[in-house]
Amino acid sequence: MLARPAKSARRDTLHLAQSVHILGDGCAALSLAAQANALPHHRITVITPKNAPRVKDHVWGFWRVKGLEAAAGLARHKWLKWSIKTSAGSVVMTSVVHSYHALQRSRWETHCRQQAAKHGVTFAAQNAVKPDPAAQILDSRPSQLPNGQMIQHFIGWEVQAASGSFDPTTAILMDFRCDQSRGIHFIYMLPFSSSSALVESTMFAEHREPDIFFESAIRDYLFVEHGVEKFQITNTESGAIPLGRLPSKVSAFTGIGGNGGAVRPSSGYAFSFIQKQIAASIAAASIKDTTYGSPLVVKCPHEPVDLCMDELFMTVLRNWPDVAAELFLRMARELSGDEFALFLSGEANWRLRAKVVLSMPKWVFVKAAALYLLGWSGLVPNYPRSKASTGHTEWH
Repeated sequence: MLARPAKSARRDTLHLAQSVHILGDGCAALSLAAQANALPHHRITVITPKNAPRVKDHVWGFWRVKGLEAAAGLARHKWLKWSIKTSAGSVVMTSVVHSYHALQRSRWETHCRQQAAKHGVTFAAQNAVKPDPAAQILDSRPSQLPNGQMIQHFIGWEVQAASGSFDPTTAILMDFRCDQSRGIHFIYMLPFSSSSALVESTMFAEHREPDIFFESAIRDYLFVEHGVEKFQITNTESGAIPLGRLPSKVSAFTGIGGNGGAVRPSSGYAFSFIQKQIAASIAAASIKDTTYGSPLVVKCPHEPVDLCMDELFMTVLRNWPDVAAELFLRMARELSGDEFALFLSGEANWRLRAKVVLSMPKWVFVKAAALYLLGWSGLVPNYPRSKASTGHTEWH
C-alpha cells in the first residue's frame, strides 16, 4: 500500500503552481480572475498597467447563449425582439431562448472582482509587481491600431425624454436611415423604457469623423424617427473597436481578450467571445496534469471558417460600402431570430452558415473572392511588416 504524501510535501506542490500575471484589468482579465476557482493549480495576479487610461462606464450587448447565463442574470435589460432598418425596409426578429441583453460594464467588473477576491486572486499595480521569470504573462492590453485598419467608431448618449417616446420591447441593432455620405453609418438604439434609451451613432470606416458628426446624427435621429426634440443626456459613451485581425501588442506574451483575437471582425462584438475564449482555456487546463500547473493555452475563439467568411464580408464593406445596408437587411430577412443570434454569437453550424451565404448578393462576393485570391485582405490592412508587433518583452 502506497503511503500518503506528508503534509509538507503537499504544501510544496503549491509552490509548483503556475504563476499567471495578467496585464490589464478590463473585461478579459477580470472574467478570467473571477473563475480562478476552476484553476486550482494556477496563482493569478491581475496587474493594472502603469499610465493606464481611466475607462468610462458603458454598455456591452450580447445574445444569451451557452456560457453567458451569469452575465444574463446581471444584465440591465433584455429584449426578446430586435430590428434592422433601412430605407428599403425593416425586419423585426424575435427569440425567447436567445434574448438580447445590455450589461453595464461597471456591474460586470464589480461582480468579477468580488468573485476573484473570494478565490484568492491578487490585484496589484504594475510598479508593485516584481518580475517573475517563471510567470506566464497574459496580455489583455489593446493592440496598437495600424494605419488603414477598419474601425467601428461610435458615440452614444443615454437620453431621458417624455413618456411614450420609445418602444421598450424592441432593440434597434442597426438603423441605416441616417446620413450615409461619409461611409457606413447606422444608429444603434437600446430602449430601456418608453422614456429612456441609449442611442449610438456608429460608423465602419478607416477614418474617424469629428464628434459633431455623431452628435448631430443622434439629434436628427431622435427628432426625425421618434419625434423627440426635448431630452436630457444622462450619460455618454464613445469608443473605437477594430474590425479585423491585429498582431498581439507584445508577441512574446500570450494575448487574451481583444489582444488575443476575441473581437468578431465583422461586427465588433467582443463580450461573448471573450467569455468563450476563457471557458475554452479553463477547459483545456482541466484536461492537463491536475497536480502541477502549466501555462494556460489561450486561443482565438472564432472558427476558421467564420474568419474566412468575415474576411470576404469585410472585403465587400471596404470596397463596396454602399451595399452594407442591403447585406444586413438580407441576412435579417432570411434568418430567424434564433439563427441570427447564434450566427453573430459564433455558434453557427454548417447549415446556418450556408443559409447566410445564400442570403447574400452573389455578384459582390464573387468580386470580393477574386480580390482575396489576389492576396487582398479585408481584415488586415496593407501596412509594412516592420510596424507590426516587435516582440519586445518589456512591460510598456
